Amino acid sequence: MARRAGVRHVSTLTLLLVCVCPLCCRAGWMWLGLTSAGNPENVGCTNLQLNTRQRDFCRKKFFLLPSIQDGARLAIDECQNQFRNERWNCSTTGEPSVFGHELTSGTKETAFLYAVMAAALVHAVTRSCSQGNMTECGCDGRLQGLGSSDGGWHWGGCSDHIQYGTWFSRKFMDHSSKNRSASRGFSLHSMNQHNSEAGRQAIGRTMTTNCRCHGVSGSCAVKTCWRTMASFQRVGIYLKGRYESSVQVPDGSRRKTKRREQLHLPVDKHQFIYLNKSPNYCLEDRRLGMLGTRGRRCNRTSSGPDGCNLLCCGRGYNTHVVRHVQRCECKFVWCCYVRCKRCESMNDMHTCK
Repeated sequence: MARRAGVRHVSTLTLLLVCVCPLCCRAGWMWLGLTSAGNPENVGCTNLQLNTRQRDFCRKKFFLLPSIQDGARLAIDECQNQFRNERWNCSTTGEPSVFGHELTSGTKETAFLYAVMAAALVHAVTRSCSQGNMTECGCDGRLQGLGSSDGGWHWGGCSDHIQYGTWFSRKFMDHSSKNRSASRGFSLHSMNQHNSEAGRQAIGRTMTTNCRCHGVSGSCAVKTCWRTMASFQRVGIYLKGRYESSVQVPDGSRRKTKRREQLHLPVDKHQFIYLNKSPNYCLEDRRLGMLGTRGRRCNRTSSGPDGCNLLCCGRGYNTHVVRHVQRCECKFVWCCYVRCKRCESMNDMHTCK
């Protein structure tokens, strides 16, 4: 697998979400950890960096460890997919924090990370329920048998039971149900909880209705419909839109707060919120886990965030000629193999200085 510039790729077989307790993990911090323990069945709850509440919960729901692992993989992959062309490309670092400074900076990037991790956990657990891998959950049967007789359709099939996945994500990630203090603004902890919940709600807001026709000769006299989750890539696109329109809120931990009326601004539960403005991510800062954009591949003709002007922060770019070799003009030869020619092309590649 090719490596993205500035991104440390992590094996999906060794990813495991090991601590998401805002209070137990370094005064309101959250991190993703890495383990080389292999298969989830070889990982005991006592070996994970969990607080007492989470460890007890883990023991009761040990069968959900594979879903937690899948959720961690989904979150990292989709974060890197959505930000692959931007200055901050959701790069991963070493332990103890996979995402480094971004988990504690209180920026728009922090908001996205908490939302995408909470959403990924809902998605992974719900998918496992629908596939019949759980004894505690399965399909959502609340709508079964209901529908419109006049419209010729009814609810049936296996609707994804996102309520269980949402409950598990909330129970595992959130320390308490308190999200904000209206008089003092937000703390990093309440900000993270708000964005986590916004991420969970994104699963329900992107669900679709699928239907199957029944009738003689495909007449579709009656339709059976069910609700299903969107692909997590579509959820990621939705979350990226929330990131773009996120709102800065007052930091209640600071003595000097903004004007009084700003403390009471209503915040939609589906909006992302953040406390601090983001750095420009142009320069490397190993202490904060920022890799900068030097060496990143850019698009010379693009005016978007992946363009050499924006991505390289005005420092300019280097041009390299790259030879690309591939099979071409393939033909099937009887019998029984494919014969191809070897085609070469020379292409310009641009990287930031």
